[in-house]
Amino acid sequence: MRHGNKNNNLSRTASHRAALLKNMAGSLILHKRIVTTLAKAKVLRKYVEPLITKSKNDTTHSRRVVFSYLQSKEAIKELFGPISEKIATRPGGYTRILKLGFRAGDAAEMAMIELVDFNEFIDATSTKKKATRRRKPGTTAKKTVAPVAEVAPVQEVVAPEVIADAIEETAGPELITEVQETAAEVSTVEPTASAEEKTDDAPSKAEEENPQV
Repeated sequence: MRHGNKNNNLSRTASHRAALLKNMAGSLILHKRIVTTLAKAKVLRKYVEPLITKSKNDTTHSRRVVFSYLQSKEAIKELFGPISEKIATRPGGYTRILKLGFRAGDAAEMAMIELVDFNEFIDATSTKKKATRRRKPGTTAKKTVAPVAEVAPVQEVVAPEVIADAIEETAGPELITEVQETAAEVSTVEPTASAEEKTDDAPSKAEEENPQV
């Protein structure tokens, strides 16, 4: 009976369980994430997080204590190097467990355990959320109306008879007679020859210089 026994033995002996957690902790530190069963991931989190806390104090004693658990020089170098620099300001919670569904062979529940500060996928795909405004229920969004362009006023066309009547009312009889006389003089003058007729009648300069024999 296991009354009051909170540790999951993972159906292994003490030596087998310690060796399993040592290898999994070393792989997690070197690769930053591993895929395993959900039960093993929960046990590994309790095993590796105190070791990560130890790495904040980079002393010979801390290195020897962590090495007694991991038994790997590469893992110690990685833990007291880049990992300790990133977790310096984090007060715990260094790992994250993500469920991946069930394994096809024995239907075991799978999960991925990873270091929170080394999640490159979430950092690459993270985007800022657009700010949305909430409105009260029953109200509709206001529609923006485009400004109407100003149209120039249409000028009224005035008939020539109206213009003549207006001139007779405003101008005196002397001015009207002068306008009529000038109009008659212009009509009697003969129209001058156009430029095309002049060019046809007048001989060209080349004919004057070289007359035909």
